[in-house]
Amino acid sequence: MIVVADTSPLNYLILIDCVHVLEPMYGRVAIPEAVRAEMLRPQTPDAVRAWVNRLPTWVEVHSPTPPAKFLAPNLGLGESQAISLALALKAPVIVIDEIVGRKEAQAHGLRVIGTLGILRDAQELNLLDLKTAIERLKATNFRIPSEVVAKLLGQE
Repeated sequence: MIVVADTSPLNYLILIDCVHVLEPMYGRVAIPEAVRAEMLRPQTPDAVRAWVNRLPTWVEVHSPTPPAKFLAPNLGLGESQAISLALALKAPVIVIDEIVGRKEAQAHGLRVIGTLGILRDAQELNLLDLKTAIERLKATNFRIPSEVVAKLLGQE
């Protein structure tokens, strides 16, 4: 299977040392050139830039996919290219966090999963410890409400 990923989930999965779960979960991950470029910006954390400069064999970078004309104009270039690529590849899943991008992808029939969904599913597959992953995630600038954490950890 192949999934398409946007910038944000990859950044966070790299920062919390959990990006490795994507291969056993999905096999291959495709990213458009705009996502790769966003991950190489000077303000991007060193760990993320280092990962992109040594992409694992299960990550494929695709040439810029012209954003589909029917996509919302308020999407960022990475989101637009990721959604367009997912549609072009007929990918069963797109990994995206931003609300506007998620809604746009869903409006075009794509199944959406974000960083938290990846972590939840990886826990179910015994690929990581969810509590540890969430603690690491909370140490980044990822915003996660405490009630969401409680629900994910079954502490409601």
